[in-house]
Amino acid sequence: MTDQESPLVTAIRGAAQMGVEEPRAALEARGIVKSFEGVHALRGAKMSVQPGEIHALLGENGAGKSTLIKILTGVYAPDSGVILRDGEAVEFSSVRKGQAAGVVALYQELSTIPTVSVAENILLGEQTPSRGGLVRWKLLRRRAQELLDSLNQKIPLGQLAGELSPVQQTMVAVARALAAEARVLILDEPTASLTDSEIQDLFTVLRSLRDQGVAIVYVSHRLEEVFELCDRITIMRNGETILTKTVADSTIDEVISAMVGRSAGQLYPPRGTATSAVALSVEGLHGSRVKDVSFTVRAGEVLGIGGLAGSGRSELLRILSGAQKHKSGTVTVGGAPLPRSPGVAKALRAGIALVPEERRSEGVILGASIQDNIALANMPAVSSLGLVSGGRIADIANRGMRDLQIKARNPRQHVGELSGGNQQKVVLAKMLARRPKVLLMDEPTRGIDVGTKAEIYRLIRDLAREGTAVIAVSSELPELIGMSDRILIMHEGGISGEVAAEVADDELLLSYCYGKSE
Repeated sequence: MTDQESPLVTAIRGAAQMGVEEPRAALEARGIVKSFEGVHALRGAKMSVQPGEIHALLGENGAGKSTLIKILTGVYAPDSGVILRDGEAVEFSSVRKGQAAGVVALYQELSTIPTVSVAENILLGEQTPSRGGLVRWKLLRRRAQELLDSLNQKIPLGQLAGELSPVQQTMVAVARALAAEARVLILDEPTASLTDSEIQDLFTVLRSLRDQGVAIVYVSHRLEEVFELCDRITIMRNGETILTKTVADSTIDEVISAMVGRSAGQLYPPRGTATSAVALSVEGLHGSRVKDVSFTVRAGEVLGIGGLAGSGRSELLRILSGAQKHKSGTVTVGGAPLPRSPGVAKALRAGIALVPEERRSEGVILGASIQDNIALANMPAVSSLGLVSGGRIADIANRGMRDLQIKARNPRQHVGELSGGNQQKVVLAKMLARRPKVLLMDEPTRGIDVGTKAEIYRLIRDLAREGTAVIAVSSELPELIGMSDRILIMHEGGISGEVAAEVADDELLLSYCYGKSE
C-alpha cells in the first residue's frame, strides 16, 4: 500500500465503491485498437489518469504498454478508439501536437544532448527564449534555474549534460517537460539506471509534481516501487486492459497473477539438474577489482552470484568471457585450461558465452534484423567455404525464435523495434545457437516484466537440464534464491559467502554482501 495516497485518489476509490463515476480525467484512452501488419498490438485498451495522481501502467513486455503510450503522445494514430484530454476528444497527429496539449513522455533512453549545457537541454527548441533569431542567454539561464529550483535540484546550469549522473539527467529531462508546460507526464522505466538513494530523490520530485496537480503515468517492472509510489494501477495483457484499481486495495501477488495469468509462486522451475562433472574451474583469479577468486561449477548447475554494486561480480564475468584481461589465476573449461586472457573469440571456441548486462549497447545491433543478429554470432554454422547460406540463416533464426518464444512479426524485424524482454531473448538466441558449455548471464532479467522473467528462468533451467553450466549475476536476492542451485556472494572483489539456494534467505545473503564472512 502506498504511504502517501493522494486525497484525489482516495476520493476516486470511495466513488468506485459507491458506484459513482470518477472525476474528469487529465488524459483518457477508450477502446484503443492498433495493428501492425495484421498483428494486433492493442485490442480495445483503455486507461485514464487524473490530475494529481501517479498511475502505474503495468504488463508483460509485449502486453501493449509501449504502443498505448505512443498513441497517447502522438507517435502513432489509433486504428479506432478515442483519446480525451480534460474530457475533450483530441487527435495528436504528432509528438509536437501532444506536447502542445501538455502531454509529454520521458523514455528510459533519455534524449538529453550530452554535448550542450544543462540550461540549453532544459529549454530546447521552441522553449528557447530568443529575439530576432538571437538566443537571450540571460533569460534562458534564469528560466532554467527557476525550473530546477521548482524541483529542488542543485545542478550547475553550465555543466555539459553528458557529465551528469543518471538521476541528474532524469531531473533535467523532467525540467524540460515542465518547460513545455506538461500537465500529463509519462515516465517509462525511469529508475532503470538509478541507485536506491537516487530513486528516493526521484520519488520526492514526482510526489511534489503530483501535489501540484500534474497527472503522472508511471511504467515500471519493479513492483515494489509501484506499491511505494503510485496511487492506482492499470494492468494490460495481450493488448487488452485487464483491470484498474487502487494500490491500497491490491497486493503484489495479485498484480503478478493479473499480468501473467498465473500465480506468483510459479515463477521458478524446480532445481536438481546439477551433475557431478566439473564444467568450469577457477583458481586464484585476480583482476582490477577481483581478488583471489576460486570456485567450481558443475555441468547442469545454476550458480548465482550476488553482491553490491562494485563488488567485482560483473568484472568476474567479463574476465571469464575473455572480454577483460586478468592479472593472474587459471580458468579451466571441461578439464582444459584456457590461455592467459584468451580474448572473447578463444573463450567462445572453448565453450564460454556471455549474455551482457547492457544488451542494447553490447548484446545486439539494434538497427539489424533478428536473423542477422543471430547469424553474425554464428558464422561457422551459416556459411561454408566463405559463402553464407540464406537457408541456414533462416533455419537458425526460426529455431531461435521458436525455442525462446520471441514475439516479433518475422525474423527480418529490426531488434530495436522489439520490447526489452524480446531483445534479451535475441541475445540469448545468439549465444544458445553456439551450444556453450558454460553460459554467463549478467543481470539476465533486468528491465523485463515478470512474465518474461518466468520464461527466462525456464530457459535457464532447461539449459541446465541439458548439461550447460549457467553462472548468473543478479542484484535481486529473491531472484538469486529462486533461480539458483548454489549462490556465491562477492564483497570488495572476493567471495565473502557461499550457500545452497534451498537454505538461503535474504538476511543471510545481505550479511555476506556487506562483508560478513562465513
